[in-house]
Amino acid sequence: MRLKGKVILVTGSTTGIGEGMARLFAREGARVVVHGTRGEEARRVVADIRRRKGKAIHLLGNLADPAVPAQLIAAVIRHHGRIDGLVNNAAVMTRGNMEMTDLAKFDRTVAINLRAPFLLIQAALPHFRKQKGGRVLNIGSVNAYSGERNQFAYSVSKGGLMTLTRNIADAYAVEGVRINQFNVGWTLTPNEKKLKQKEGLPANWPSRVSPEFAPSGRLLDPQDIAWAAVYFLSDEAPLINGTVMEIEQFPMIGRMQARSPR
Repeated sequence: MRLKGKVILVTGSTTGIGEGMARLFAREGARVVVHGTRGEEARRVVADIRRRKGKAIHLLGNLADPAVPAQLIAAVIRHHGRIDGLVNNAAVMTRGNMEMTDLAKFDRTVAINLRAPFLLIQAALPHFRKQKGGRVLNIGSVNAYSGERNQFAYSVSKGGLMTLTRNIADAYAVEGVRINQFNVGWTLTPNEKKLKQKEGLPANWPSRVSPEFAPSGRLLDPQDIAWAAVYFLSDEAPLINGTVMEIEQFPMIGRMQARSPR
């Protein structure tokens, strides 16, 4: 078990990529703290992990509230007495270009996607120091590099997260704190499937994605991200710090887009 005994908080882990990580971390021996905003979903994930002999509890809280991050870290410490890993996965996907983005929408996106990770890391830092180390994994997006025109606020928030990752990694490396980030590509989650259907695609759209976006023949799956996360949070990667890694099916620079034969 590669994460045996490690206490890991995964924000936004009641569905999608976060849920995939929480489940795999538990299988790898971690004491997982599942986080979400809806109690029913959080309890479902925890109950299923426990049925499979894993260890998990759940915490609720809306990360748009600036008081919640410190409350979550304090609750983890009260329950487990320590925190070994923090995964900043929770995010809101905001649609709209710059002209369509009002101040309220922009502020909420930045609050959840960027401010909350900052506040969570800030609250966890004293405990990492006390323990002589800790791991943080931020879940970003390939949109951090510029993003789609219809995902303005989301892309800006993920670009900020990338700089936050590198800045904090540089500042606290000598204290044993390791902070890295995944910039994730197009991933098939239940929410993504529903969103694309709502936008007009057929129910079987995942099986019809163009090779331009899925040269392997399929989209990324939450498990693809989860397995990579296990390595970064484990003792197998003690010195990797400040790394921003793309989890995608093609390079971000010099991409040669695959084309279907005519």
